[in-house]
Amino acid sequence: MLKMTSLSKVYRTEMVETYALRDFNLQVKPGEFVAVTGPSGSGKTTFLTIAGLLEAFSGGSYELDGIDVSRMSDDARSKIRNQKIGFVFQAFNLIPDLNVLDNIEVPLRYRGMGAAERKKRASDALARVGLSARAKHYPSELSGGQQQRVAIARALAGEPKLLLADEPTGNLDSSMARSVMELLEELHREGATIVMVTHDPQLAARAQRNVHVIDGQVVDIAAELRMDPALFNKGAHAQVD
Repeated sequence: MLKMTSLSKVYRTEMVETYALRDFNLQVKPGEFVAVTGPSGSGKTTFLTIAGLLEAFSGGSYELDGIDVSRMSDDARSKIRNQKIGFVFQAFNLIPDLNVLDNIEVPLRYRGMGAAERKKRASDALARVGLSARAKHYPSELSGGQQQRVAIARALAGEPKLLLADEPTGNLDSSMARSVMELLEELHREGATIVMVTHDPQLAARAQRNVHVIDGQVVDIAAELRMDPALFNKGAHAQVD
């Protein structure tokens, strides 16, 4: 599904080169639910934006659903992003002037999808997250948990191969966070491939697999802790970018 091999991302200025990712290796198989954790500045967010084809990388290779995206044009990457990837953001990223149903339809419009098909997909996705009764409400009329469910519905309406979630519970209280996490777990049981960045070790533990990133590289956190037990107390397992 997702395969990164010796991936690197370098930010350059006239005087300095900064590696956000260095020799980054990760494979996510179809149907997996992977949580990505790591300390602040470790490269988690950079990884997610590259995985979502929102940002280019400097070296190495990246295959998405069997397709090498390395040499693709911007237009081709945009097309794959729209058709194969769904995004769930910490800040929800809903359009305040559109109602719930219209918010869900927005990415489908970019595909050139007909109105009837857009409405059906949006309505089905909204029913899937339990918010059919809120279709005509605006984001400001919803709770944080409901807004995040709308964001998930927006991603699901595109029937993505890969769902990328960036701190999906970060702006929610504990009760709403549990509700959103339960929905993601349900989607995983139904066969969705999910990669979730989170600062919360309890949420990460509920994923099928936990990947830890330090200094732009995937590490074996168990081995790291055996070498330096104080690492956990330094916050390497629970901080956020």
